[in-house]
Amino acid sequence: MACDDTISMTRNTSLSIIVPVFNEQFLVQASLSRLRVLGGSSLLSRIKTVVVDDCSSDQTPSVLEHFQESLGDEDWGDKFEWKFIRHQRNQGKGASLRTGLEQADTELTVFHDADLEYHPRDLLKMIPLFLEQDADAVFGSRFLPSEFKRALFYRHSLGNRLITFLCDLVCDLNLTDIETCYKMVRTELLRSIPLESSDFRIEPELTIKLAKRGASLFEVPISYSGRTYQEGKKIDWRDGVRALGAILKFAISDRIYTRDEHGSEILARLGRAPRFTSWMADAVRPFVGDRVLEIGAGIGNLTVNLIPRSVYWATDINPLYLNDQRHLSQSRPYLQTAMTDVTRPESFPLNQRFDTVICLNVVEHLEDDKAALKNIYDVLEEGGRAIILVPQGPRLFGSLDETLGHHRRYTREQLIAAGERAGFRTLEVNGFNKAGVPAWWFNGRILRRKTFGLWQIKLLNLLVPLFRRLERWLPSQPLSLIAVFEKGVNLGRPGS
Repeated sequence: MACDDTISMTRNTSLSIIVPVFNEQFLVQASLSRLRVLGGSSLLSRIKTVVVDDCSSDQTPSVLEHFQESLGDEDWGDKFEWKFIRHQRNQGKGASLRTGLEQADTELTVFHDADLEYHPRDLLKMIPLFLEQDADAVFGSRFLPSEFKRALFYRHSLGNRLITFLCDLVCDLNLTDIETCYKMVRTELLRSIPLESSDFRIEPELTIKLAKRGASLFEVPISYSGRTYQEGKKIDWRDGVRALGAILKFAISDRIYTRDEHGSEILARLGRAPRFTSWMADAVRPFVGDRVLEIGAGIGNLTVNLIPRSVYWATDINPLYLNDQRHLSQSRPYLQTAMTDVTRPESFPLNQRFDTVICLNVVEHLEDDKAALKNIYDVLEEGGRAIILVPQGPRLFGSLDETLGHHRRYTREQLIAAGERAGFRTLEVNGFNKAGVPAWWFNGRILRRKTFGLWQIKLLNLLVPLFRRLERWLPSQPLSLIAVFEKGVNLGRPGS
């Protein structure tokens, strides 16, 4: 490839290839041997191939064993690593891909079939998009103009196009081939997506979940040598029907993050209430200046409600969120992203001073909230404001707080005292979301739930206009407190 040497002068990457195998005794060795073409690419510094035999009942295991033994006798170069795994029972393509993904430890991961329908040379077309276009995923399309494709199965291709059309409707994308085997994805992103399907339904599932995560998707044309059912093709009309059901299932589902220490899956569900986020943005907007640092920006739900500004830094400690924010910043020159830990002042943007720091639903997660607020104080210019939102009411502390990693819920007096210990003076403290208290108390104290149901989040989003009207009239305590602190002129450092 002409572009290969140009790109490799500055960058290259590593690739894991997951190969699910089931009853392919006649083709699997040739399919694996084709991967040798990747070794000559200067774009790839390391190639790890994970072969997962899904409990084949023919001679595939012995063929794989022979191939594994032959690796020592052939010169594959120093880039290749191999891993061979066998399932003790047949589980399906999706299950095999999950097994292989557990072994992936490279920057990129791609799927490769054990037959000869796809050729690995097409993978070399996909890698530059990660290096030059900052892609999150690249699909190899059999329907874009390519060098060649074998003419087969018109009715089958109609079904494929229908599945792609419906999937595109759900995702609001214009992909041409979601059933393609060749899906190359950033490994960190792929591992953070909970893949549930064990069969061919993995194809629409992964596509829909990538779209819901806001991934940057590209397509490249690939060649395709389809085989007939007499030659061993396994997918049939029943898989097409299952794919239609999968599109409906995953269109509704919001399981797009694996469970992690950041509570990503819970925050993703809360993101399904955009009206609530808009309400929160309206509550803080009057206090937001023109040079803004947002700490704990998540996937940017609040950010998009508060920009544009002359300078806006959206930061978080979750690398998955930073990836989402990175896409927001690509078309917004005033928007910067960075990994910032509010407890570590050295992680703050260098040589920057802000007139506003927004820190919503963060300090309750920290053992030492005073230190965090001091760090916020130091990064503000004189007269700058810190907007701090925290959960209110120690008596409301329950299982939801425990799951989210809350150390405390604040009273108004405790929040004011925390700000003053850091050197701030308090401009005002406002309550937020009084109507949400009964639901939080019932779910966290009575039902001891660890997350909200999707229907509850959708109901919340539906009822936000009503909650906003009732807010000033409800006599109860709010679910959250919003403090506006100011770094006073000539007050000096806290404790001075």
